[in-house]
Amino acid sequence: MSRKFTRGFLVLALLLPATPAVSLAAQPADPARAYADLTAQATKLNEEVLRAQEDLVQRKAELDRATATVAAAQQIERQAKRDEDDFRQQVDLITQASFEGARFNQLSALLVADSQQDFLNRLEMMRILATDRAESLARLSGAVEKARQAHQVAETARTRAAETTAAAEKLKADLDGRNQALQAQIGEVRSALTRLPAPVVQQLRDPGDRSAISVPSGTAGLALTFALAQRGDDYRYGSTGPDQWDCAGLTMKAYAAARVSIPRTSGGQAGVGRAVSRSEVRGGDLIIYYSSRSHVAMAVDNTRAVHASTEGQPVKIAPIDAIGPIAVIRRIEG
Repeated sequence: MSRKFTRGFLVLALLLPATPAVSLAAQPADPARAYADLTAQATKLNEEVLRAQEDLVQRKAELDRATATVAAAQQIERQAKRDEDDFRQQVDLITQASFEGARFNQLSALLVADSQQDFLNRLEMMRILATDRAESLARLSGAVEKARQAHQVAETARTRAAETTAAAEKLKADLDGRNQALQAQIGEVRSALTRLPAPVVQQLRDPGDRSAISVPSGTAGLALTFALAQRGDDYRYGSTGPDQWDCAGLTMKAYAAARVSIPRTSGGQAGVGRAVSRSEVRGGDLIIYYSSRSHVAMAVDNTRAVHASTEGQPVKIAPIDAIGPIAVIRRIEG
C-alpha cells in the first residue's frame, strides 16, 4: 500500500505544475506587444514594396533604352541597305560599261586613237572609270559592313529588351504580391490598434515636443527645419506628404527642400553621403535602423531624432537610441 501511495503522489506532483502553464498559454497576447510586432513587420514590408517599385522603374527605364537602341539600329540598317543598293547599282553600271567596251587598256587606246589628244582622252577616261569603280566598290563594301553591324546591334538590343521585359514582368508580379501582403499587414496593425487600451492609444498619438528647436546652418539645417515642421502629421505607408508620411518619404522630402536629391527608400538612403559614428551624430544626419535597414530618422541633435514612426503614431521626436537598433548613420553634407 505504501508503494502505491508513493506512486500516486508522484503522478499528482507532476501533473499539478502543468495546469497553470496551459492556463497561461490560453491567455490572449499582450495587445501592446502584438501592435509593436505587427508594425515592425509592416514597416519591413513597406520598405520591400518601395524597393520593388524602384527596381521596376529601373527595369522599365532599361527597357525603354533597349527599345530606343533597337529602333535607332534598325533605322541605320535600313539606310545602310538603301546605300548598299545605290552603290551596287553604280558598280553594276561601271561593270556593264566595261563589258560594252568602255574599259580599255593602253594598247587598245593607242591602236584605236585618231590622234595623240584622242589617245590622252581615252587614257583619262580609263583612269576615271577605274577610280569610279574603286570608289563605288569601297562604298558598297562600307555600306554592307555598316548594315551588318547595325543588324547585330539591333539583334543584341532586341535580346536585351526581351530579357528586360521578362524581368520587369516578374518584378511586377512580385510587387503585386508584396503589396497584397502589405495591405493585409496594415489591416492587422489597424485592428491591433483597436485592441489597445485608450490611454495607450492616446499616448501613441501624442505628437510630443513641438517647441521651436535650433537647427544647424546649411543643407542639414534646411532639411531638419522641414522635417520638424511636419511634427504632428499622420503616418501612412508609402506616403511622401504633404501631410502624411512614411519614414523615408519624410527624410527624402526634407532633403529635397534643401535641394538635395536622396533615394526614396531607407535602404537607399543608407548608402548616401558618408558614414559617421554614433558619438559624431549631429542635426540633419540620417539614422537608419534594423539589420533590414527598413526605418530611418533624422537626428535633431546627438540624443534626439525626428521621424515618421508607424501606423497610429504621428511624426514626432524620440530619443535616438530608443527608436531601434541602429544599422548605419549617414551625413549628407560636411
